[in-house]
Amino acid sequence: MVDEERELWREKDVACVMISCCSGAELQLRRGGTIVLRELYPLKSDLYERARELRSEWQAQVRATS
Repeated sequence: MVDEERELWREKDVACVMISCCSGAELQLRRGGTIVLRELYPLKSDLYERARELRSEWQAQVRATS
């Protein structure tokens, strides 16, 4: 079976990507093409929630440094 990769969000050079397969889903946070965070989830709903949290955290960091 082929893994499915889908970009959930992108902010400048940071992308949040979901890679799903029959055994669950992997969340990757990539910066400039390099994986900086990798987390595994048995349920996609948990992964989507975490992706939203990461986006909020990243946006807060950007605002704090601007």
